[in-house]
Amino acid sequence: MCTVSFVPINDNQWVLTSNRDESPKRSPKAISKKEKTEQTLIYPQDIKGGTWIAASNKNRWICVLNGAFIKHKHRPPYPRSRGLIALDIFDYPSIHDFYNNYDLRGIEPFTMVVWEHQNLYQFRRDEEQSYLTPLDIKESYIWSSSPLYNQVAKIKRQHWFDEWKKATPQPAPKDILHLHQTGGDGDIYNDYVMNRQDIVKTVSITQIICTNTNIQMHYNDLLNNQSSSSQIKLLSGHLQ
Repeated sequence: MCTVSFVPINDNQWVLTSNRDESPKRSPKAISKKEKTEQTLIYPQDIKGGTWIAASNKNRWICVLNGAFIKHKHRPPYPRSRGLIALDIFDYPSIHDFYNNYDLRGIEPFTMVVWEHQNLYQFRRDEEQSYLTPLDIKESYIWSSSPLYNQVAKIKRQHWFDEWKKATPQPAPKDILHLHQTGGDGDIYNDYVMNRQDIVKTVSITQIICTNTNIQMHYNDLLNNQSSSSQIKLLSGHLQ
């Protein structure tokens, strides 16, 4: 939920990679595959039933980070968890339809990276408003969770990403995964793989590799040192 990058490989391959910084008690061990609203979803399911990253054979995927622009005060109870909202999105025909019709009043702030039919969006919700921003799929991006990383840490983490891009002009998915595993300067509180006294730590790294015809998901459980993978072919009417 807390460090996410998007990197285009070429005109037919895009990669999203997510480091989940969470309590070690909330770490799934594998990817689930489920049917929902006439589509197939793949995602690692949180113990509370939701997820932070999911993909559909209707050429859509989402990834959630806690917080919007700045650190907010945690004010439970909330009417619905962000992990369940991440799955609710797939009940809507588009992110625009979700944006216009889903009631997000009282929901804890979040940032979502959303992919639909070769379109990329950043969807943010603070405590009052929603913001939907289209992004250029030819550009690379990195996000860091606002509740965990202050502005100084965000700038430093962006710098690591920018330096990696300069040093790796033609990356492969494995190069991006390696960055998510090793990026940093030795500060265990703020490196890409982080650990804050085992209360919050990077528990997993998930990578989505998307092409014009299929979506692969690779899940790396760092706590149990095991991994799982799943692939879905895009439905014929959703290839573009």
